[in-house]
Amino acid sequence: MEVILLEEVTKNYKLGKTLIHALRGVNLMVSNGDFICISGPSGSGKTTLLNIAGCLDYPTSGKVKIMSEDISRFSDSEFSELRNKKIGFIFQTFNLIPVLTAYENVEYPLLILGLNKRERKERVLKMLDEVELLGYKKHKPDELSGGQRQRVAIARALVTVPKIVLADEPTANLDSKTGAAIIRLMKKMNLEISTTFIFSTHDQQVLQYAKKVYYLRDGEIYE
Repeated sequence: MEVILLEEVTKNYKLGKTLIHALRGVNLMVSNGDFICISGPSGSGKTTLLNIAGCLDYPTSGKVKIMSEDISRFSDSEFSELRNKKIGFIFQTFNLIPVLTAYENVEYPLLILGLNKRERKERVLKMLDEVELLGYKKHKPDELSGGQRQRVAIARALVTVPKIVLADEPTANLDSKTGAAIIRLMKKMNLEISTTFIFSTHDQQVLQYAKKVYYLRDGEIYE
């Protein structure tokens, strides 16, 4: 079953008077349980592609389907519901809430989903333990290193047990040992509960786990 389908997707941006062609007719089908990587040089369109696949941005043209649903017909509330319930994001810039502790940042998406306090606590503590941050649960982002903040962001993305996880350079701020442990955790979710993972990465540790690797260059995708 396909969970993401992109057909002839383009994305253009205006930079002053210059038109930037970030994506040029991209076709991509992602099946349930896939563990795929998108690689390519900086500026090739990887982050743009992830944002469109994750309903954070709209294509200039082309069709995007998520779980066989054409998202062009979605209302804002339907977009929010899809992102909250089905998709987990790991951003390069972490996007943590600075006034919240590590525990509270990971708990936040569970509050949106309306889970009770007991279940939230069980899930958050288990996930913080998985990313080896249980001892830092009361620390706020500015009290954590870049690698620790990245692990909080990863825990937040995985705690809802989403159907799809989109990860933009998830190991970029991690040492090789921690990065390998995080990828093993994701691969475990992939194998045990068929979570679909799509990575933007240059990391060979991530690439070696991929079922498929796609390459982006100048907004065009290749296998």
